[in-house]
Amino acid sequence: MHTELLLFCALTACLLAGTAFLHLLPKLGTLGKHISDSFCRAPWLDFIVFYFTILPLILGPFIAGWMGLITSILSQLATLLLWQSLHEAFHRDAVKGPRIIKVINKKFGPARNFSALYVTALATPIFWMVRMAELTVYPLLVILVRLPPYKMADWINVSRQKFTGLVGHDLFWCLYCDWMTGVWSLGTEMLRNVESFWCPIRFYCEKKCENCSIDFPDVNNGWVAANASMAEVAETLERMYADPKEPQSWFGHPLRNKDRTTKP
Repeated sequence: MHTELLLFCALTACLLAGTAFLHLLPKLGTLGKHISDSFCRAPWLDFIVFYFTILPLILGPFIAGWMGLITSILSQLATLLLWQSLHEAFHRDAVKGPRIIKVINKKFGPARNFSALYVTALATPIFWMVRMAELTVYPLLVILVRLPPYKMADWINVSRQKFTGLVGHDLFWCLYCDWMTGVWSLGTEMLRNVESFWCPIRFYCEKKCENCSIDFPDVNNGWVAANASMAEVAETLERMYADPKEPQSWFGHPLRNKDRTTKP
């Protein structure tokens, strides 16, 4: 128990120190603001999110086994609640005004609202797996078969901290969604290239085609019919990827030559 208590205090102190550092940076002149802005975008944002979400979950079990994992989760929760309380204490005017938490609590009750929010936090490791695939797997496809590269900072960034009146509880969860949405959207964009490059064939299930066309518009923008022939699949691949020296983007990609998206 003594080890777990020391671990809890140490992790909580380090996490709070990290938040204090991020708050202090923009106030350290031009250089501090420049560094702070860099931390809001990939690749540096990856290190910040890793520090607060994953690193404690590695250190805890390494130091104290399963009890260390539980301790690290509790320290993360304690850090969140302490930071949230302090941030709201320094922004009393915003706290008294209209807020997301007030609306959702009124509609569903605090217990259901908070429970649902913390349930979403369980998905954090899943988003990190997606992010790791973006960093390690997709770049290999860019090298091997020239799938188009992406400036990840255009997708993986956070900016909702600049929204006026967003403080404490609301700010934390909006930043989480800010990061999460960017990670997922970039992953979806990469999968569009993968699907159209290797499997440009519509599904037999029309309901699936309808649902997937939201995120994979090539379903209705060039993929061959489910009852077509392999000759048509091969012809589509030949036409859509005519020049292997070009980036092999999905059919509806804005940078693709539009005259190749339909049959001549």
